[in-house]
Amino acid sequence: MAVIDLGELRDDVASDAPGRAPRAVGRPFRVLVVLLVALVTLASATPPARPAQWTVPGGTGASAFVSGDRVYVVRPLDWRPGALREVVAYRDGRERWRSRLPSPGEVVSVWEMGDRVLAAGTNGPDQAWQTVALEAATGRLSWRQPALGYPAGDALLLQPTTGSGPQEVRRVAVADGRTLWTAPATPDLRFVAGPAGVEGLLVVPETGETVVLDAVTGERLAARDLHPGELPTQRRVLTAGDLVLEIREDGVAAYQRETLRSRWTADLPLLDYVDTCGDVLCASRQTGGMWGLDPATGAVRWATDRWFGVIRTDGGRLLVGAGDGDGGIGGDHLAVLDADDGRLVADLPGWAVVAPNEFGDRLFLTRRLGGGRLLLAELDLPGGRLPVRGVLSGVDCSAGRALVVCRNADGDFAVRRLP
Repeated sequence: MAVIDLGELRDDVASDAPGRAPRAVGRPFRVLVVLLVALVTLASATPPARPAQWTVPGGTGASAFVSGDRVYVVRPLDWRPGALREVVAYRDGRERWRSRLPSPGEVVSVWEMGDRVLAAGTNGPDQAWQTVALEAATGRLSWRQPALGYPAGDALLLQPTTGSGPQEVRRVAVADGRTLWTAPATPDLRFVAGPAGVEGLLVVPETGETVVLDAVTGERLAARDLHPGELPTQRRVLTAGDLVLEIREDGVAAYQRETLRSRWTADLPLLDYVDTCGDVLCASRQTGGMWGLDPATGAVRWATDRWFGVIRTDGGRLLVGAGDGDGGIGGDHLAVLDADDGRLVADLPGWAVVAPNEFGDRLFLTRRLGGGRLLLAELDLPGGRLPVRGVLSGVDCSAGRALVVCRNADGDFAVRRLP
């Protein structure tokens, strides 16, 4: 198995020998040079055992989603405008079941939770949203709700998108759609997304108390008026770790999440977004570039003008992107930075992130080889390696923990089992 080492500049390709220790993080780092010719030559000279691969039918208007060891293909039943759609479940290349969806709208997400398959998408021409639950074993319709569903622990949070005025956000059981609790009916309610779905709720009114709610229990965790006596205005509030952050025109103000008491402020012009990056906060600028902030004080530890948009954080390293072209997730250029000081660990021009279909630790990158082929590698940020997992063909690839799927030129989907 070929491996690209991200720890230092290299002109060769190391083998993935058992027991090989990762390179020390403390060594000086230079820009990574990837010699694809040497890599492909080595891979062809000692071909690894090929993982299982197969093709499933697609067609015009079809979409494929990966969840566990299954592929779910959503396609229209015919090619007339407004045609109904069906979901077809495949496992190991064999069709398991097919189920007709109750409305003709486009499906944008399919995933598994427990013994249910959830599909979320628009509900026909009115562009309202709905969430449908199917039995994973048979494809039989279990329930449907006129709302957009988000995973939140072992249940779903449903956000209605129809009707006039604010509507209640509900937490529902995955098995039967039964309502477990409801959140306040207010347009000021916002979801706090995390690595595994919705992890919290914020109520951020133009005036009055900001409220923190627990996404699992609905419990009111904290409430405080952050701007007593000030005129009403829309506010940008988000969370990062144990902080609630308010982005202002001149920077950011941090509050303790459990109490909403003030922690610190930082003057950061043209601030766009703040997120956790391991032991630091990554603050992205509207014009590109970002700062690494001390979460305890808001002090700037490091700054960069080129990179922005942290895609993955692990082991004290950051996968970041640059550019706003058609490169997909992360723009048209990827790089690895050290989270402590922001220095460049590895430059990854030409690599693109494969869209993940599942929550998990695995993250895959591809690089074009020519002839419609893509080199597939799995990013190991803590180890500083990029092990090659194979060569793909097709476009619009997406991956889960066990499978990767790409659309072929004829519209069908090529599926490969990941090692």
